[in-house]
Amino acid sequence: MTIPTDRHTKAASAVADAVRAEALTKIYGTGDTAVRALDHVDVSFRAGRFTAIMGPSGSGKSTLMHCLAGLDAATSGRVVLGGTDLSGLDDTALTLLRRDRVGFVFQAFNLLPTLDAKANVLLPLRLAGRQPEPEWFDTVVDVLGLRDRLGHRPSELSGGQQQRAAIARALITRPDVVFADEPTGNLDSRSGIDVLDLLRTSVRDLGHTVVMVTHDPAAAAYADRVVLLADGRVAGEIDEPTVDTVIDGLRELGG
Repeated sequence: MTIPTDRHTKAASAVADAVRAEALTKIYGTGDTAVRALDHVDVSFRAGRFTAIMGPSGSGKSTLMHCLAGLDAATSGRVVLGGTDLSGLDDTALTLLRRDRVGFVFQAFNLLPTLDAKANVLLPLRLAGRQPEPEWFDTVVDVLGLRDRLGHRPSELSGGQQQRAAIARALITRPDVVFADEPTGNLDSRSGIDVLDLLRTSVRDLGHTVVMVTHDPAAAAYADRVVLLADGRVAGEIDEPTVDTVIDGLRELGG
């Protein structure tokens, strides 16, 4: 596995954490049937970077993402997102945080079939009772190449175009973090590459923070950093990953 250079480490240390987990533990069930999905995980994700989470099946990567995003409550430990401790929030506050400060991109595009692409993109703002910032909307739409598809419903869009709309929806509120769960899983290889390029662009050109769960070494190679999980614990990290270094890291884990 690669070790961050002094230059990179010093540069990263000057950047705030967008989200971090501290002694994060998640246990499903009780007694003999209890499953420890996360086991005292300490990990941070720097603002303005693209991080992939990888590991063998059952390693806890999706559970970690769900806890970081406020979709699942930890058994113990805590998650701090943009300076807010999620463990201290009630259900209403968590709902507002997810709506206003977190973006989601899932394998299933989750677009509303009765709305056109523009309405789908603007839906989080509409639910929050907020008006879009015209300049930001134009920037997101143009960077993602959606300008000529805004009036089309999901059924009139290709899979790649639907995922572009889903990414735009995730970015439109200027969230602290965009969480992407296997975002290329339902796409052909060409569309998958396009989506990864767009996530990379959202970090490089728009300043967003992306945390992506993936099983694909080629997808992980688009990230700035890979966090490797095994048996609910952080098992290693790869800085500036390539397909080969990711495969080697997974091989060490038996994944």
